[in-house]
Amino acid sequence: MANGALSQPYITKGLTNQTCVAARMLPPAHPYLENTIASMDAAFKLGADVVEFDVQSTKDGKFAVFHDWNLDCRTNGKGVTTTYTLAELQKLDIGYGYTADGGKTFPFRGKGIGLMPSLEEVLKAFPDRPLRVDIKSDNYQEGVRLADILSALPAPFQKLLTVEGGDQPIDAVHQQLPQMRVVSKAIIQNCVLQYVAIGWTGYVPPACRNIELQLPDKVAPWLWGWPNRFLDRMDAHNTRVVLVQGNGTQDFSSGFDTPGDLKNLPTGYDAGIWTNRIDQIAPVIHPKSYK
Repeated sequence: MANGALSQPYITKGLTNQTCVAARMLPPAHPYLENTIASMDAAFKLGADVVEFDVQSTKDGKFAVFHDWNLDCRTNGKGVTTTYTLAELQKLDIGYGYTADGGKTFPFRGKGIGLMPSLEEVLKAFPDRPLRVDIKSDNYQEGVRLADILSALPAPFQKLLTVEGGDQPIDAVHQQLPQMRVVSKAIIQNCVLQYVAIGWTGYVPPACRNIELQLPDKVAPWLWGWPNRFLDRMDAHNTRVVLVQGNGTQDFSSGFDTPGDLKNLPTGYDAGIWTNRIDQIAPVIHPKSYK
């Protein structure tokens, strides 16, 4: 699963969910910026099975595909997305703030104008690809609006989608679209706690069914039957498992981002992994595509 599609690498030491990562960019690794249609297409071509992207609400009640609520870090805009219409956001330069040398140079400045897509544009561009939509809020009504958009999609496409976000909007999506995979902190916690209590019997509690279960690789071994029997049980109940690195206490996504990280996976592991560097991981997992 490619986080943000094909994105620029950045320094992760000391990172929190408030850090401006555009100002911590490493020297550019490729010409793509995260959360753009071009970067999503590139990630799929590299071998990503699923692409994760972020959506923010706009002043006119639409969804822009962009990671940050605050525009000051990455763009030439000021303030937050909800004070702009979608059309206004799409005029911004999303590459404006990226720098790898402390602000001496800005290699993507002027190259990101018009590259912020709408949710509908992404769905139209990838109508047969597995996508994970991350709604970056905890607003129930935003979840209702997102569910309204997704409800209009063909049923086969809906089955390819997962929706991630705060507990409130995910509750709204799940109520309207109970067949769609969802993931939130509360959903993960409920599943893990119930499974730890009764998983030894082989029973999969309802809290673990038809969801996406993002598990830290240091926590997953606590689960009954890990890895193979557990994964078979989840698969039988339409639950996709995605491993991240760490113990679950980080404020940011710790992915499997180098070939060396893959050595931490269980032998024979064949479920999902989260990566911020699909360009580094895909050639190892799909080596025949790179010969």
